[in-house]
Parts: sequence; C-alpha cells; structure tokens
Amino acid sequence: MTVSFPLYQGKHVLVSVTDPAEHAAYVRRRDPNATLSGTAGVVLVYQQPLLDHALASYPTRPLHHWVRGDLRTLNVNGHPVALCGGFGVGAPAAALVLEQLIALGARRVITIGTAATLTPELAPGSLVVCSSALRDDGVSRHYLPPGAWAAPAQDLTRHLTQVCEARGIVVRQGPTWTTDAPYRETAGEVGQYALAGVLTADMESAGLFAVAAHRRIPAAAVLAVADSLVDRQPRQDHPQVGQGLRTALDAALTALTTFGADARPCQPGALR
Repeated sequence: MTVSFPLYQGKHVLVSVTDPAEHAAYVRRRDPNATLSGTAGVVLVYQQPLLDHALASYPTRPLHHWVRGDLRTLNVNGHPVALCGGFGVGAPAAALVLEQLIALGARRVITIGTAATLTPELAPGSLVVCSSALRDDGVSRHYLPPGAWAAPAQDLTRHLTQVCEARGIVVRQGPTWTTDAPYRETAGEVGQYALAGVLTADMESAGLFAVAAHRRIPAAAVLAVADSLVDRQPRQDHPQVGQGLRTALDAALTALTTFGADARPCQPGALR
C-alpha cells in the first residue's frame, strides 16, 4: 500500500478544528492590550547568545506569557520590533510560535538561524539569504499543496538583501534544504541537492515559509553557516558564527523597520 504524507490528502485546503485565534483570545483575557499589530514585524532567533546580545543592545520590554517562548519588543531607531527566542529548534517549534505571533497581530517575520553548508565555498559565519526551501520537513505538508519547494516573500527577501549590501555585508542568495532529521542527512542527499544548487541545510525555513504563506504574511530567512556537510570535522565553536548571527540580526531589524511605509514609530515611554 502506498502511503502519502500527510496521511489525509488535501488537508491544506480544509478548515482546522484548532485555531490560533483561540490562543490570542486566551492571552487577552489576562492582558487585554496584548497585540503586536503596532510592531514593524517579528524576528525569530534560536541561539541564546544571540537573544542575549539583542537584549543588551536595544531597549526592550518583556511580553510575558504571550507565546510559548521568550517574547520581547525592541526599540530600533524609534520603531518597535518583536523578538522571540527560547522556544526550541526545528520547524514544528518555530511554526507553533509563529502561528501564535500572527494571531496576536505580527505582520511580517524574518527568521535567523544557523545552517550547515552543502558547498565548500561557504566558510563558518558566511550569511545566506534564502531564496527558497526544499521541503524535507513535515510541517509544510500540512499548510501547502504537495510540492518540492516553499518560497519566502520576494519583496521582503529582496529588501533584506539590499539592506545587507548597503551595509557592506557579504551575503549569498540561494536555496536551503529544510529537514527535521539532522542526524539522518546522507551523502547521497547532500550530493544531489548540492548539484541542484542548494547551498545550506537547516531545520526551520520551509515550515516557516509555509505557515507565513498560509496566513498571508511576508516571511524571509537569513542563515549563518555553522558547519559543513561536505567536509565533516569534529564539532567546534567558530567565533565567526556568532559574529555572523549578530550581523544578520542587525540587518533583519533594520529591514523590518524600513520595509514599506507602514512601519510605526514607538510612542514615548512605550519601551524601557
């Protein structure tokens, strides 16, 4: 018997029994002012040192118990931007928190994470802005029709790349391979996808692009290369990776606050 995935075919067009609006209503029963609609967007991060860097670099306000993660608003050049971390790694964890953020009013998202390179040309700390994501995850299958690729928003991705270039930041643009099983990445897959032009492997991008497309908000992703799948070495810490993540964060925050004409300045006293 041939088994498809997801098991219930065509579910991406069906109405879900569960609705993230229920979560937003639950939060607002405790905090009637719980909304992210006044922010320029949200940045998702996965590494605690990067979250710590952001909290030390910008005026922040914690938003306790709004989502399943550490959610803050940052004051970036007079504009509020939401930042969320501490929710784990992988497409399922990231998709869950993104659904909650969108239900609370988030209007766009940029995700910043680490990745393994599929090409020897990318050294640790190199930045890649994702042009598409190969859907080897489970989450995207529940949100999009069957297909090999999930795509970010072209306009937000273009703007993010332009911000990087204007700052003299060297970035590559290209596809990523999103997989839920980082300890099952095989040489056959690496070789095949590298020949197809895929630059990196990550765990979140395809799922997040799918959720964003389903909910009709723009999404983009920038990845810092942390290790390699073509020249495996014993695990080590590369200082360039942390620097790359910090550079990507600053670029993402700038991109959100300068994207479109509807970025709203902070009200006096909104952040501390």
